[in-house]
Amino acid sequence: MQSMLMIDTFLVSPLGEVSLAAMGIASTIVAFVLGIQMALANGTQLVLSRAVGSGVKTALARGFWAGMAINFVIAVLFWGVISLFDQHLIGLLTQDAALHHEVNRYLDVSKYIVLFNAVTQVSIALFNAVGKTKVPFKGYLIELPINAVASYFLIHGASGLAETGLSSFVGEGFAGLGVQGAALGSVIAITVRMAYLYLCLRLDDHVHVPLSLLDASLKRNMVNHFKEIFPVAANVTMLQIGATIYQLLYSQLNINAYVAVTLVMPWVRAGTQFITAWAHSSAITISQAIGSRQMADLKKNVDTSIDIAVVISFLSALFFLGLNFVLADIYPDLDQTTYHALAVIAPLYIFLPIVRGYNTVHGHVLRSLGKTTEVFKINFTGQWVISIPLCALIILGFDGSIFWAFAVQPFEEIVKALPFRYLARKSLAEFDHEKAEKLMYD
Repeated sequence: MQSMLMIDTFLVSPLGEVSLAAMGIASTIVAFVLGIQMALANGTQLVLSRAVGSGVKTALARGFWAGMAINFVIAVLFWGVISLFDQHLIGLLTQDAALHHEVNRYLDVSKYIVLFNAVTQVSIALFNAVGKTKVPFKGYLIELPINAVASYFLIHGASGLAETGLSSFVGEGFAGLGVQGAALGSVIAITVRMAYLYLCLRLDDHVHVPLSLLDASLKRNMVNHFKEIFPVAANVTMLQIGATIYQLLYSQLNINAYVAVTLVMPWVRAGTQFITAWAHSSAITISQAIGSRQMADLKKNVDTSIDIAVVISFLSALFFLGLNFVLADIYPDLDQTTYHALAVIAPLYIFLPIVRGYNTVHGHVLRSLGKTTEVFKINFTGQWVISIPLCALIILGFDGSIFWAFAVQPFEEIVKALPFRYLARKSLAEFDHEKAEKLMYD
């Protein structure tokens, strides 16, 4: 999703600040739903990883189809909510009439992404759990160029292809769909990725989850499965709502400051995905160890995972340092005030991945140990009790600058760092075979 947003943001930027702001608002709504779906899939991934560790094939099949059913039902519910209440959702994020129209056009198409994403996320969880991580990676490599080419044509039309010499193949009559074209390009790309994952699932003999392995215990398994992954989804939903409120608060800044945040945030999310990916792999390894009841090196493996996550976090910070020098070249047609706003928040988004990466790996380790509720409490306190009220006070109360408003995000991560570390150490010290058995409900 972050890569798709980066591509769409880059391709939409020539259309101006209004189109960029509209895409930022619309993608906030879609990203909120996708975040919940990914959280559900991440919870399913832990269940599937334990099943792989146990070596019980029927447990793997039940876990996969239970996760797929839960995620797709949630996707249909959210698709219905966006379809029925899109005008109210947009109205909560902006009162600007021009922005409202553009956001509505983007949402009309992009809401279908949530249906395809439900299938792809659970499929990715399955491949990750069984160690076939190259399959999802190749799927993204297929999706991204398709998204870039399709979105470019659909946004700018034949005139956009004139410089490449390809306009003769599509004719001169198509003028492009603007912001809506970016959404349609993303839908086309994720559809191709879903088809690729389905083919891999059918053709790979090592990934065996046929419906024939299911029995009457599936219903009970779905209930237990949902009970385990629901706290994960609740945690991410809480964070996503918080992120939406941040976005709403930032929209109260001047449009140039808001556009600067809109441009940077997809890069921040994408850059921190490397840390998140490592945290996921750590959680998979821990869950597989719990499933196989081989936990002698659990503490050592966790320490190694955290050390590597810190290294990756510093590398991400170096990446953002370099990004700061080329943003003007990536987005060359913006107002000078927007470039100034980007420069003001540069030290903040350079520092952010360091502390966020540290917290991310701790959170995933704790979830794999069954401490999802405790993770929720830390995140709730850091974000909702402290940081969001502070951000609202800075913007609405003191009419503060973009620097102090954006600085709340790294401050939130600093607040949560010590509690995460303390809880992780305490949970590892107390974890034993009895606690492992409680997680193995299947």
